[in-house]
Order: sequence, then structure tokens, then C-alpha cells
Amino acid sequence: MEVKKNDNANLEKRKGIFLQLGLVISISLCLIAFEWTTGTKDDNPFDTGDEEVIEEEMIPITEMQEPEPEAPPEVPKTTEIFEIVEDDVAIENEILFEDDETDFDDEIQMYDFEVTEEQEEEEEEIFVVVEDMPTFRGGDVNKFRNWVQQRVNYPQIAAENGIQGKVFLMFVVEPDGSVSNVTIMRGVDPALDNEAIRVVESSPKWAPGKQRGAPVRVRFSITVNFQLQ
Repeated sequence: MEVKKNDNANLEKRKGIFLQLGLVISISLCLIAFEWTTGTKDDNPFDTGDEEVIEEEMIPITEMQEPEPEAPPEVPKTTEIFEIVEDDVAIENEILFEDDETDFDDEIQMYDFEVTEEQEEEEEEIFVVVEDMPTFRGGDVNKFRNWVQQRVNYPQIAAENGIQGKVFLMFVVEPDGSVSNVTIMRGVDPALDNEAIRVVESSPKWAPGKQRGAPVRVRFSITVNFQLQ
């Protein structure tokens, strides 16, 4: 049995009409929404209607003024009071001394002051190089160094402790040929240093050095080598 559809119940034919009708309704609602107003503003119960105008007080702008420097206090002027003396008044200008009466026959006692002056001996200039250098037994300082090296005795305490090295000394040959001012420039051990000083100080006299024909002081420096065999 076939089912027959009624043309009046077929909605496909009215689909376009419904679509147009829906668009018209939508557009109308949009227009009404744009034109719709919320109404008049409710009156505020606290609004009395009288608006007081508050005047703003204008505050004047003040500028900081630097205080004027105070004037220095005036120094009171001192006035000298002169006493006017009449010509008839005699002015006594007599000066009295306590010990006015001096007997010129009295002996004046003199004291002798002994002035002691410290006599400081000015150290003569020490040269390093002069016209005629000092000589040791006809040789130069190297001959003296060899002489010292042959006469040093190795200290026992240094030998036991295995101490060895070079001792650097400085000395001065005086105008009379003697050796003075023996000092250690760089030492190794007190035992070795003292032995080197002892031998240098025991040096015989040198032929002094001369500068412009006059004997002068000349400084030398040597090294003494202490080496264990």
C-alpha cells in the first residue's frame, strides 16, 4: 500500500517563505534594539536641584627671598681723652729708680763662661777610581784577593754543618796604606763572615793611591770563596 503525501503538509514548498520571514523578523528586532532607549534618568532623592558653585581659592605663589647679609657689627671707636694742662702748672717728670744709688767703687764681678766646641772630624772623601790606584805588593786588587784566599781558615762549625758560599766585602785603603772600614756587603754565615773580615783586616800596608799627587782614600770590594772539598 503506497503512502500518499498531502501537498498541503509538504513544507519544502514553503521553505523560501519561512526563510524570508525569519530574515525580516531578525532585521526588525535589530532595528528596534538600536532605537530602544532605557528611559529617563531617575531623579536622585538626594539631589536638591540647587548646585552650589564652589569657588576655588587662588593661592598666591610666593618666592623664596634670600636673607640679606647682616652688616658686620660696628667696632666702637675709642677716643682718647687729652687733659689740657694750663701753662702755669708744673709737671713732674721725675723718674725714680729703686737702685738709683750705685757705688762706682764697687767691684763688678765677671763670670767666665767656657764655650766648648765639639770638634767634628770631617771624613775625607773616598774615591773609587784615582789617577794612581793603590797597589798591593806591586800588584792590583786581584793579587790581594788571592792573598786573602790563601790565608782564610775554614771555620769548623761551618764545615760540620756543610755551610759554604761567597762572602762579599768592602774595605778602604787609607792614605798611609792601611786597610780600614771592612764591612760585609753580602754574607753567608756569621762564622764565614767573621773569618773573611779577620783576614782582610790583617792585611799588610798597601802603596796608597794618589789623586793629583796627594795620597787619598780609595775603596775596594772583593769576594772570599768558602768551598768544602
